[in-house]
Amino acid sequence: MTPARLGRLGIAIMIVATMVHHAQAQAPEEFYRGKQIRMIIGHPVGGDYDIGGRLLAKYLPRHVPGRPTIVVQNLPTAASIAAANTLFGAAPKDGTVFGSFSRNLPSQAVLGHPNLQADMSKFEWLGAVSQPSRICVSWHSSRVKKAEDIFAHELIVPGGGASSGLSIVPLIINHALGTKFRIVEGYRAFPDAMLAFQRGEVEGICNTYSQIVAQADLVRERKLNFLFSSEESAPRPDIPSIFKFVRTNEQAQLLRFVFSSTEFGRPYVFPPGVPHDRVAAMRAAFKATLADPDLLHEAARSDLDMSLRAPEDLMGLIGQLYATPPATLEVVRKLLPGGT
Repeated sequence: MTPARLGRLGIAIMIVATMVHHAQAQAPEEFYRGKQIRMIIGHPVGGDYDIGGRLLAKYLPRHVPGRPTIVVQNLPTAASIAAANTLFGAAPKDGTVFGSFSRNLPSQAVLGHPNLQADMSKFEWLGAVSQPSRICVSWHSSRVKKAEDIFAHELIVPGGGASSGLSIVPLIINHALGTKFRIVEGYRAFPDAMLAFQRGEVEGICNTYSQIVAQADLVRERKLNFLFSSEESAPRPDIPSIFKFVRTNEQAQLLRFVFSSTEFGRPYVFPPGVPHDRVAAMRAAFKATLADPDLLHEAARSDLDMSLRAPEDLMGLIGQLYATPPATLEVVRKLLPGGT
């Protein structure tokens, strides 16, 4: 290469470096003004991740400095693993791309899912939307009327396969605490399982709190006994947590690892390496957006949970997951070969 060409190349490199430095040095308001931000949603159109994400995208620009526009891109391939891998590796690290993936992926990453390249501890967590909780209930005429009874009496519940919450909750609690759930597999989804429950084919059911209390007639007519929540934080004071019955660290570690997935809600992240001031600005924007009266009004009309889970809480959960002892992870792999 001639000296002249070398000189021109050096100048070009200097110009690019100056541009990159200027972009990194810009304050968030200056950087985002006139920009288009891409929101990657790792789920198909029409589900709660998609509906919630699009609602967030509608109101978030009000609260981001510089008021950028937000464009939504669905990337549901491989149960949102493609979205997580894209956010971790290929997405720009300047704050112009963020997104959401399945709440199950953090635990799958710790378990070493072969196709998941993302290190969950390196994402910039922006927060999560919704705080789902899973509970178990029994029919009003069952011998199992409160949580303590499940240790003495068998309760027949429907299952939906190894990756279904219908099966995971009773299976793990049986193993960890010695409860007496008897799981009858073969129910495709919650509506089928609930119909079987009402017909008397089974005596109880475990699923998300929101879906169970949506059976308003059964709740109003007191047809359900609310037994317990599978998380440490129960959805209401009269429903105890199953952690009330934990006696050893090993039991607690197993339950926390498996049931942590619900505590991630619908999470949102920046790729690793986004400048700290833009991370802070977006976290503040998330918090403000999820308190926006217009968003809350629209969410209420759709019965959509848009409550905020703080990024600090999510990072704490990530730390707990990565600190899980190898012996506990091996138990999970044997009990749930399809993942959590």
